[in-house]
Amino acid sequence: MDGGTAIAVEHVSKKYCKSLKRSMFYGVEDIGRNIFGLSSHPDRLRNGEFWAVDDVSFEVKKGETLGIIGPNGSGKTTLLKMLNGIFWPDKGKITMKGEVGALIEIGAGFHPLLTGRENIYINAAILGMNKKDVDEKFEDIIKFADIDDFIDTPVKFYSSGMFVRLGFAVAVHCEPDILLVDEILAVGDTSFRNKCYKRLNEIKSEKNAAILFVSHDLYIVERFCDKGIFLNHGKNKSYGEIHKVIEDYQFMMHQLMKNQQSVTDPASKECCTKEVKITNVKFLAQDGKEQKVFNFKDSLIIRIEYESKEIVYNPNFQIILYGYDGKLISVFGPHLDNIKIPRIPNGKGMMECCIEKLPLLANTYYITVGMYDKTRTITFDYWASNANTELTFDILPNRVSTTMGQWTPICHFDSRWLIDGKQLDQT
Repeated sequence: MDGGTAIAVEHVSKKYCKSLKRSMFYGVEDIGRNIFGLSSHPDRLRNGEFWAVDDVSFEVKKGETLGIIGPNGSGKTTLLKMLNGIFWPDKGKITMKGEVGALIEIGAGFHPLLTGRENIYINAAILGMNKKDVDEKFEDIIKFADIDDFIDTPVKFYSSGMFVRLGFAVAVHCEPDILLVDEILAVGDTSFRNKCYKRLNEIKSEKNAAILFVSHDLYIVERFCDKGIFLNHGKNKSYGEIHKVIEDYQFMMHQLMKNQQSVTDPASKECCTKEVKITNVKFLAQDGKEQKVFNFKDSLIIRIEYESKEIVYNPNFQIILYGYDGKLISVFGPHLDNIKIPRIPNGKGMMECCIEKLPLLANTYYITVGMYDKTRTITFDYWASNANTELTFDILPNRVSTTMGQWTPICHFDSRWLIDGKQLDQT
């Protein structure tokens, strides 16, 4: 490990057991073997165990940001927890050079019965700050978190967004040499996320800190990170320059979605139960007029018209966006924005997804639309482009680039959802 390296991960693996009861038994067994000087054979899998992280290696230089991407269950958070010392690896070696700050779980290290003020001191102490340093930075912390009115309120009354703002404010004002950030920033609103990314860049340049950044928002990962690592089922599938890693991830997701589409082909009547039937899908401009051509940063409304045979409780709508070449760009729906649809009545209705300032470059895009039950395992209806329906729209070339639209990273859209003209709010 040379002087410029902040983090070195060498052939690291971590195993878990699917059964809690069996896991507790294995834990007692391992303790007993260690007491008597016997090896617990951490390199072997026992009945019911699996590798959550499997033989992963990488390094992060000082002043460098590494993006960790991959589908749910790929081992991203487990890896971050090992780097933060919460878990020990079963195999391999982790070397960290410098003070570590971590934002892995919302409210981690906060006592719910204590106030925001008291939790700042406790959380900062856990991160290695003394009282004098906290006193000096206290006003900056609460100003960054923007919770002045609630600083003396017990944090059990805080929303998830307030938790994130306070936790992030404490972590970044500790000025760590290494900062670990999980995807909890997705909870915050757009303005706060932008403030967070600006602060992370300041820490990176001024402190020469190494940052590990986990997110499903590949648009942000591509902009913010220098290098990347793509994990799937605990294994390192791609590592290196960020554009290449994202491209590898996109290719895998595209193949996965193609397989899913073959199963849920709308031509197959068996897959759609038709309790709710999609009758039309339209692309609208901000003024409500239907159109198929937009400019970069225009607003887009996707209107899904439907007819229900009965009252349906807690339904789910999902839209999947693809590029001209079939590469997956984004998946969005009310449930992904923590919005719950209580019910839809029988008869005709419409759902609208309002996207502000499309972050898409010159290209042709198409979508698929699905309506599902509350568990998202039963498909009511499904629409995709076919011989009779073309769910496509175009983004015109802009002055920045006319060719970059050939490859657009998967991105997150800040969207509003309306049903029968009434806006749905987050739960």
